[in-house]
Amino acid sequence: MSKTYLGIDVSTQGCKVLCIDPALGKTTYLDGLNYDTDLPAYNTLNGAARNSNAALSESDPMMWLEALQILFQRMKQAGFPMQEIAAISVSGQQHGLVTLDANGNLTRPLSKLWNDFSTAEECDLLTEKAGDVETMIREVGNSQRPGYTAGKIFHMFRHEPEAAEKTSTFFLVHNFINWYLTGGKNGGVRVMEPGDVSGMALRHPGSDEWSEKICNAISPSLLSKLPPVYPADQAIGKISPELVDAFGFSPDCLIDAGCGDNMYGAIGTGNIAPGIVTISLGTSGTAYTVFEEPYVDPDGEIAAFCDSTGKYLPLLCVSNLANGYNQIIQQYELTHQAFSKIITQTSPGNEGRLLFPWFMGERTPDLPFATPVYWGFQPNEFTRENLCRAVLEGHIFNLHDGYRKMPVQAREIRLTGGLSQSDAWCQTIADVFDCETVPVKGEGAALGAAIHAAWVHTRDTDNPLSLEALSDKFVTIQENRRKHPENARVYDTVKSIFQDVSQRLRSANSAFDPFRNSHLFRENE
Repeated sequence: MSKTYLGIDVSTQGCKVLCIDPALGKTTYLDGLNYDTDLPAYNTLNGAARNSNAALSESDPMMWLEALQILFQRMKQAGFPMQEIAAISVSGQQHGLVTLDANGNLTRPLSKLWNDFSTAEECDLLTEKAGDVETMIREVGNSQRPGYTAGKIFHMFRHEPEAAEKTSTFFLVHNFINWYLTGGKNGGVRVMEPGDVSGMALRHPGSDEWSEKICNAISPSLLSKLPPVYPADQAIGKISPELVDAFGFSPDCLIDAGCGDNMYGAIGTGNIAPGIVTISLGTSGTAYTVFEEPYVDPDGEIAAFCDSTGKYLPLLCVSNLANGYNQIIQQYELTHQAFSKIITQTSPGNEGRLLFPWFMGERTPDLPFATPVYWGFQPNEFTRENLCRAVLEGHIFNLHDGYRKMPVQAREIRLTGGLSQSDAWCQTIADVFDCETVPVKGEGAALGAAIHAAWVHTRDTDNPLSLEALSDKFVTIQENRRKHPENARVYDTVKSIFQDVSQRLRSANSAFDPFRNSHLFRENE
């Protein structure tokens, strides 16, 4: 019987399933759904429950399980040989908090997501309890930021103490899905793995232990509520009998440890050895590379993560990426092709007109209450053409401003995510980063999960499949869309201006925080 491997990507806005057959060297199944349109009962916008508080971004974890059940049912109805799936691996949006009691019931009906900024106060308080930012970074390898999970847990202990104490397990998104796949309330496995865990800001990526100091600062009971951490290259158990009966899986189908979407995005773009940088252009923007040793940024802006293979994944994340682009094409009713054409009507650098695209607060730089800032525009210059280029360049400048701290000399940047399909984005990244860029075809995180499942399942067999061999077979580089830097020198000056103004905006010598107060004013309205 042929053996296939299933990757599942539970992302912010939708869920995808992708199956590969290493013997055939091809993807044998791909499907996905969008939470907003395919599961309207949950009333989401961009995958998050609608609400009037701009700082909140939360989802119902049951929505993710329902999405998965729908996709499994579609596979079965399509006649896919479910019994041939030998192993499953789950990619999950990082940092989201899911809380269960001893019986497997949610103690908090909604999961705070990576782009929830309501825990800024908790992050400040945790840092004070640690002593200062430098001490926090020494302790967990990262500064405390609202995107990370530690602040979300602390927020729950402070504002929902009864629910927090009732919680027996604090999970991340992909761990919750693994729990469901291995039985859920009927004996589901409650474990974690180093990659996703390293993004919680509760454990140093170079350590095998939780930070007692930071965990106890949140609550003396927290350590007892965190599951054991298993190696990333192991299976955690078999698929549940209920799923075998419902969808026709083999009872021997293994569930591997899984990981965060960025870790699997690395595998899915062939970023498995030093020298390659992946930039993911989705709801958020990320840039990451593989290191043999942990890298800790003394300022905490570059995230210190483990990867899903036993190595390390220093990562930059900006919260704002596709949102500004989506707004501008909706405002002017543009297609992606029309946007790219409009960009050709303006010159690189936009004659110094800049946008600081902090539409929903920002993670890097650490400005949870920020709002967008337009710089260098005369009143008559807010034209469609100028604004389109400002949005494109502003997002890329902001990404590059953080990336400068990453200690890597990239020989190639690989692009994934929805916006990688835009030649305007690909070329501008090549110019701003002064590096060859090339899009990778396909579903990065879902493919990375499927590759990981095959790697883990065959490691101890007579015919192990290496990550390199699997990557060569399944990762498709779009060579016909490779971009070389054409305007790097033009952008050198503009990048310097962007960096200088950005620094001044976030370090004003005033007790009055204009971003925080503007944010509160807009909420009250």
